[in-house]
Amino acid sequence: MRQGLPHLWLPYTQMKTVASPLAVARTEGARIFLEDDRVLVDGIASWWTACHGYNHPAIRAAVAAQLETMPHVMFGGLVHQPAADLARRLAALLPSDLDHVFFSDSGSVAVEVAIKMAVQYWLNKGLRGRTKCLAFKGAYHGDTFATMAICDPDEGMHAHFKGVLPEQIIADLPEDDEKSAALETLIARHADQLAAIIVEPLVQGAGGMIFHEAEVLRRLRALADKYDLLLIFDEIFTGFGRTGSMFACEQAGVVPDIITLSKALTGGTMALAVTVARRKVFDVFLSDDPAHALMHGPTFMANALACAAANASLDLFEHEPRLEQVAAISRSLMLGLEPCRGRPGVRDVRVKGAIGVVEMDKIADLGALKRRFIEAGVFVRPFGRVIYLTPAFTIQAEELKLLTQTIVKIVG
Repeated sequence: MRQGLPHLWLPYTQMKTVASPLAVARTEGARIFLEDDRVLVDGIASWWTACHGYNHPAIRAAVAAQLETMPHVMFGGLVHQPAADLARRLAALLPSDLDHVFFSDSGSVAVEVAIKMAVQYWLNKGLRGRTKCLAFKGAYHGDTFATMAICDPDEGMHAHFKGVLPEQIIADLPEDDEKSAALETLIARHADQLAAIIVEPLVQGAGGMIFHEAEVLRRLRALADKYDLLLIFDEIFTGFGRTGSMFACEQAGVVPDIITLSKALTGGTMALAVTVARRKVFDVFLSDDPAHALMHGPTFMANALACAAANASLDLFEHEPRLEQVAAISRSLMLGLEPCRGRPGVRDVRVKGAIGVVEMDKIADLGALKRRFIEAGVFVRPFGRVIYLTPAFTIQAEELKLLTQTIVKIVG
């Protein structure tokens, strides 16, 4: 591995000053085994993907079986059973008539597709001016150009590109009556320009692990209906149990017009994402005019191996008590992180589902903080001013306790 390291360009990393990355030999359950024989308890489940833990035998067997028959085939003019099964099952799991599934291979692309669907929805209806999205401060939706444009342009990680990206309309979340009124005034002013409202339901993830109440989503649904806008929920982080329900939208009793899913979709084994639309959206693309088709097609969309992994992951949600495990994790996080509350430098402690957050006034040296976690035998990756946990749902009680006790000790 050493010979290849100089050729790697790592994510979110200043390559001139970065310390040597940790070399991983293997993974199992909630543990990362390093090449130097150290073992780390993973507190973030590989960016929130490995919901069933690493190397789950059922997912591994499903991928191995699929590999024997067909690892991949292009999805243009061809279809296959793993994709058809997955689309049918997702449609059955999602609320109402969210039942038209478009496959891609990353969360950012899934959101790009959602934006493209929303804009073309109006174009197909003969309205050419409705091309902008309304997004929110604190949002993060991806690193591609269209998704960067709907992230927080002032405080987000892509603020460097302000003035380069197409300008979208960014507002405060309607968390109270005053902000709701301000948002409605903004929407009324721009309604003829807007294609959609897009939000991360219940939790804004990479923007700072910022929580909001379900009532926010109900307000957004009401405004979208009043001003005839599409409503997009980006559940790439929140989907598949992370907030305590299978999908975050269930907690609000709200159905978006388009939903994006990825991350835990394959149980953390490989890249796959979906953009799922309601019938009213899909039907606008049905036409005798070829130009009304959705002209998008990622080369590896509906990859058969990834679909097999996703179907196996859904089997585990059906047959193993994942949501009960999430509820238990939630209780343990509340108990385990509560001692941080009131400590010097701690701004907030909050938990939602299998997400635990200790927000600091500031973190002066992220690199040094990360090293302290490694030295303690855990993999925790704070960012901005938050230290957070998003463990595998199958994490053992003693492993979770080690994670929370380490945070309490390091926060001091």
